[in-house]
Amino acid sequence: MARPSLLSTLFSTLIFWRPVASGRPAPAPGPKPLAPDILRSPAGAEAEIAWGAKVADAFKKKVIEIAGRLQMEPDHLMAIMAFETGRSFDPAIVNRAGSGATGLIQFMPATARGLGTTTAALAQMNAIDQLDYVEAYLAPYRGRIGDIQSAYMAVLYPRAIGKPSSHVLFRKGSRAYKLNRGLDRNGDGQITKQEAAARVVALLEECMRPGNIG
Repeated sequence: MARPSLLSTLFSTLIFWRPVASGRPAPAPGPKPLAPDILRSPAGAEAEIAWGAKVADAFKKKVIEIAGRLQMEPDHLMAIMAFETGRSFDPAIVNRAGSGATGLIQFMPATARGLGTTTAALAQMNAIDQLDYVEAYLAPYRGRIGDIQSAYMAVLYPRAIGKPSSHVLFRKGSRAYKLNRGLDRNGDGQITKQEAAARVVALLEECMRPGNIG
């Protein structure tokens, strides 16, 4: 599988923003124990993907199938879920800041309702079953999320899908900028798509290291 080139710029802070809510801080970073229901089984699948060495073969296989249907890279989907769950892939993980965001891609309560479920119900699912809702959420963007930045924008800020890396997401003076101001590293009063996606791009690189890819 061809791998995309990786951005070199890393940023230390990321706070999420979605159209369905006023804003949502990122889950606390750092390695966490993997959720018991997705621990990798001894027999591995043939295809190797980012973070594939850390999850069950059934989970990995389903991610590959979903990515194929969505016309996106499975590596990108794995990197996004690793980022959103603090590397745990825990379907019940809840945002610590109290936004209510839950699960593999940190579904907001309003997002969950739009998918015909609730965050409480999502938290009761195992990771493999919750992937159905990940696919349902991403389905409207099928064919438009082939690169890592656009794939992450589908989760963070869908209006930026298809925009250039230099596209400005948030400007100083807006609530969105205030919530994400830590991303404005050069202090120019605006946050670009490239800046917003930098942490996920960096995590993709981490996911591809020996011991994680599999």
